[in-house]
Amino acid sequence: MGQVAWKALFLSLFDYKTEKYVIAKNKKVGILYRVVQLSILAYLVGWVFVVKKGYQDTDTSLQSSVITKLKGVAFTNTSELGERLWDVADYVIPPQGENVFFVMTNLIVTPNQRQATCPESASIPDALCHKDGDCPAGQAVVAGNGVKTGHCLKDRDSVRGTCEILAWCPVEKRSKPKKPLLASAENFTVYIKNSIRFPKFKFSKMNVLATNESYLKSCRYSTEHPYCPIFLLGNIVRWAGSDFQEMASEGGVIGIQIEWNCDLDKAPSECNPHYSFSRLDNKFAENSVSSGYNFRFAKYYRNAEGVDYRTLIKAYGIRFDVMVNGKGAFFCDLVLLYLIKKSNFYRGKKYEEVK
Repeated sequence: MGQVAWKALFLSLFDYKTEKYVIAKNKKVGILYRVVQLSILAYLVGWVFVVKKGYQDTDTSLQSSVITKLKGVAFTNTSELGERLWDVADYVIPPQGENVFFVMTNLIVTPNQRQATCPESASIPDALCHKDGDCPAGQAVVAGNGVKTGHCLKDRDSVRGTCEILAWCPVEKRSKPKKPLLASAENFTVYIKNSIRFPKFKFSKMNVLATNESYLKSCRYSTEHPYCPIFLLGNIVRWAGSDFQEMASEGGVIGIQIEWNCDLDKAPSECNPHYSFSRLDNKFAENSVSSGYNFRFAKYYRNAEGVDYRTLIKAYGIRFDVMVNGKGAFFCDLVLLYLIKKSNFYRGKKYEEVK
């Protein structure tokens, strides 16, 4: 670039420029221009302000607590346990109600286990053996119940046997009842108390109305009774699109969603919970290798001779997850702060400046 060009560029920095407007006397162009203007205005007023309520301030930091309590009894008569009555202390795990709770609907019981040596289950591939060398002492059985002792136990005239193990003996039973033992859990009820708070607006509410106790003892949640927090377990599973008796055999997971989307410009009575229910585990259980939901726990005791025993229970059942979310929206003083003559005065009262 030459010296003259650099000088011209430098001098242009001190030029004053002003805009020039050209008015086109063309009706088509003018109509198109106004249509674009009106479209933008309609979008701002109709969509941003009316539909999306852009004039409102929102709070999505919802604070929530959930307390659950179950009620119901069931009766069973099995060879392992005999006649037995089950109440909430037996079939609800954990016993204290929170936003996740488990209701046992089926079980496999292995009673009177003690630590000793016994044959491993023949259904476990790693326990099968032909000679003692197949059962190295001290080696844990893969997916099994104990530790190998070094002996291969065979029946008479049998070529193949199973490894002897040190474990809780006898080993766990494998046969599961064809029908759920606690099938009557379909008629159990759960009380779900949900308290929420929008800290930004200092607004709190519960899903339980201040009413007499007789109402809570007799009501059941439905669309006609949205503020009754008592739910039938069978209804929850059905609303989630599943059959309770089918699900009770193998177990599963149900989600209970509580939505609080509140327009706080309206009366507090207009801020209401909305429930939805869904199945969270694999619905097509028969096509899954590890279908349903189950876990094991044991109850321990000691006999008169001081020997420790336990009853092992493999529990099948339904886990319920209560999930709460939502948002609160409140008028953000748009008119006072920006659209009137005294807006500076109101802004000065609303916002305090600290130097």
